[in-house]
Amino acid sequence: MGIEVVVEGLTKSFGRQSIWRDVTLTLPAGEVSVMLGPSGTGKTVFLKSLIGLLKPEQGRVLINGVDMVNSPERDIYETRKLFGLMFQDGALFGSMSLFDNIAFPLREHTRKKESEIRRIVMERIEIVGLLGAEGKLPGEISGGMRKRAGLARALVLDPQIVLCDEPDSGLDPVRTAYLSQLLIDLNAQIDATMLIVTHNLDIAATVPDNMGMLFRRELVTFGPREVLLTSEEPVVAQFLGGRREGPIGMSEEKDAATLAAEAGTAVADDARPRRIVPQLEPSPGLPPRRAVARRRERVMGMLDRLPPAARSAIRETYAHSAQAPTLPMPATGSGA
Repeated sequence: MGIEVVVEGLTKSFGRQSIWRDVTLTLPAGEVSVMLGPSGTGKTVFLKSLIGLLKPEQGRVLINGVDMVNSPERDIYETRKLFGLMFQDGALFGSMSLFDNIAFPLREHTRKKESEIRRIVMERIEIVGLLGAEGKLPGEISGGMRKRAGLARALVLDPQIVLCDEPDSGLDPVRTAYLSQLLIDLNAQIDATMLIVTHNLDIAATVPDNMGMLFRRELVTFGPREVLLTSEEPVVAQFLGGRREGPIGMSEEKDAATLAAEAGTAVADDARPRRIVPQLEPSPGLPPRRAVARRRERVMGMLDRLPPAARSAIRETYAHSAQAPTLPMPATGSGA
């Protein structure tokens, strides 16, 4: 099972430029989480801070009692072995075959025999659907195949935490749909804690158990997917609706005058509740995701602390579940 990741008061800047400040959240063990945000909001920096490759100025990242910001480098290095990291471009070595690329972490960080390395690599190649392509060079395959090879390499050390940095970049909608299903199937098979950084709305709508969003150097929100998908925060509504009207501008956030002018002319096209698309389920033949039951228990325990629209969406989701628990009745006027 995956490991809980606790982030407390994380603040990062480069020189005088503040990237984000006071980010606090918990990635629940074994669940799939997504971090959204417009381009340039520091999502990749956040991933690198979790794994200890970048040092925030303030805050902690706690994993199994080790602080990835402040603990001794030896402890950070050992804890880093719990991670698998899928980079945007796959980050494959161009002169190596896919097999050798995927085997690289095993040869670098373990003393396993080549026969054992081959067994592990071929298992991971099969999981990501690349059987038959293991002898090819990265330049001989499509971008989608390179992504899957990068994911296979992230899995060879049996990580308990998997970080995916914009896995959809450069992929068409069909390949993105295949990748979304692959991520859910992967979670069903290895039960790892997963964090996916993306600005792809299809992945955001169908894959995660939990969602967060970074904007204006702040964490706008983080919690069960229903909270963000029903949020009335202007920046969230703009992002999910893909509209020009709202706080997000072409370069960064808009100024107050622009927002005021838009507010006077904007059409209230988001007044009706947004429909929440069902979350993807594992492919036929795979085991059910163990995170589902844990997540349900966790979310039902926090239900009375969530906004009315999110509570209503959660009740509706579990009312249609084959294993639906007995749900608490909504309070009068809760909006359920």
